[in-house]
Amino acid sequence: MNNLEFDHADIFADLAAIETHFHHLVRTLPATGLIVSNADEASLERVLQRGCWTPVERFNGQTGYRVSGDDASGELILTGPAGEIGRSQWQLSGEHNRANACAALLAARHVGVPFDKGLEALSRFVNVKRRMEIRGEVRGITVYDDFAHHPTAIATTVAGLRRKVGSARILAVLEPRSNTMKLGTMKSQLPASLSETDAVFCYAGNLGWDAREALAPMGERAVIEDDLEQLTRKIVAAARPGDHILVMSNGGFGGIHGKLLEALGN
Repeated sequence: MNNLEFDHADIFADLAAIETHFHHLVRTLPATGLIVSNADEASLERVLQRGCWTPVERFNGQTGYRVSGDDASGELILTGPAGEIGRSQWQLSGEHNRANACAALLAARHVGVPFDKGLEALSRFVNVKRRMEIRGEVRGITVYDDFAHHPTAIATTVAGLRRKVGSARILAVLEPRSNTMKLGTMKSQLPASLSETDAVFCYAGNLGWDAREALAPMGERAVIEDDLEQLTRKIVAAARPGDHILVMSNGGFGGIHGKLLEALGN
């Protein structure tokens, strides 16, 4: 269990309701299993404190296991209670992915895979699609596709890319498409989640709230359009060599990735 926060506002009333569902899940796990849990998440600690039958291995705590690293170089460092255990290299970025790596290493060790073998396997890991997937590069402009649609995921994804590209410009392209985002439940968190970007282009079609008002704290850095074609044209007009265009949506986003690459190449 890596993180737990409020989402799916069309189904759950609040975070406590989601924690109850996780509590029910935890109580179904056998005593012969293992729960690998992020100690840095208070919500997960509350779930575990409600009771479980299964041994718990925590990571990201003050003294437990942790994976740290550098987004620019791709270095991974696994440390434990006694200090550094081993290092590796991989292609992913972001604290969320390093937490995933730590959890995977601990889960693999539980079924017999030693840490050195796990670290070596991570160096060969090919990320799934739509997780900082590079869709193409045209005239020195890189276009990414990422599934991030919740403010926390957006912030973590942007932060990972920022550390990877340094001072290069990041143009964030956002479609608030999930049911939670369409309800406007998280709209007030968007400006902070996008704070490390140089410009934000938001598609506001079919929203039940005012994206212009929500992103107003970003000033001229935020461009909001109800028409996808117009939004695409504005992104292309703003982009210049060396930029990184980060497209974030949990849907197809009208094929905007291909449209951007085609328009940038003309």
